[in-house]
Amino acid sequence: MMDSISERRKFARIETSIPLQYKNLKNTEIGVIGALGQSISEGGTRFFANEFLPLATRLVLEIFVPSSPRPVKALSKVAWIRKVPTQDRYEIGNQFLDISKEDKKFISNFVASSTAGTF
Repeated sequence: MMDSISERRKFARIETSIPLQYKNLKNTEIGVIGALGQSISEGGTRFFANEFLPLATRLVLEIFVPSSPRPVKALSKVAWIRKVPTQDRYEIGNQFLDISKEDKKFISNFVASSTAGTF
């Protein structure tokens, strides 16, 4: 039996450690923050952060996809957030709001090749 999150997914998602950077569009005093992505799909990414980010917070992401010659850029929103038990960290799920077709293709190719075991 599939869980409700899997049933709602539009895109294939892979578990991976992928470096990324984010900038909170509401908090301009703080610069770019580095993080490690835990999963990625054409529709979004999941990563850990040391700060609480409220739901619907808009972020500019730069994701260092191995198959891309440059960082993939996307505007995203925080779709969900969970406090990591016994740590001062948060697990954050992001939904892409605006991403170029080319960058989406880089992610799609990375997910497809990772699923096939070529990365």
